[in-house]
Amino acid sequence: MAELFRAHHLELVRLAVVMTGDLATAEDVVQDVFERLHRRRPSHLSQELGIAYVRTSVLNGCRSAHRRMAVRRRYARSVAGQDQHSPDAASAAADRSVLVAALRTLPDRQRSALVLRYYCDLDVAEIAQMLRIGPSSVRSSISRALATLARLVGEEER
Repeated sequence: MAELFRAHHLELVRLAVVMTGDLATAEDVVQDVFERLHRRRPSHLSQELGIAYVRTSVLNGCRSAHRRMAVRRRYARSVAGQDQHSPDAASAAADRSVLVAALRTLPDRQRSALVLRYYCDLDVAEIAQMLRIGPSSVRSSISRALATLARLVGEEER
């Protein structure tokens, strides 16, 4: 497990940063994943299967973090009596980037497929295995995500 951590920690934190838009949250997600793996000690995982398992766990952790942040924002608005979204400093910094803001609006599957394909440079078969969907679903998710991003950032194909 220590080898897996040393070899892939930075890559996994980068993946989580792209998914969450916040370095501190990303580091927490990756740390939680490795902490749970250490407690369970799955000796049956090879190095190749281990990184796929850990990537999947990081993606699931990012989804959970998104849900927690959404609940926090709704609760903060209701307590403060505000109708507008008032992001904290980390969210505001992440939202400055148009692409990151657009990426955050994508559905989980599309965002995951897009990040795994273009950020982690995985092929369609690896993504399909990680997300437990068919290769054609991966391709259509990526295609839809790219079309949505193009529309959101104003570079719609003509």
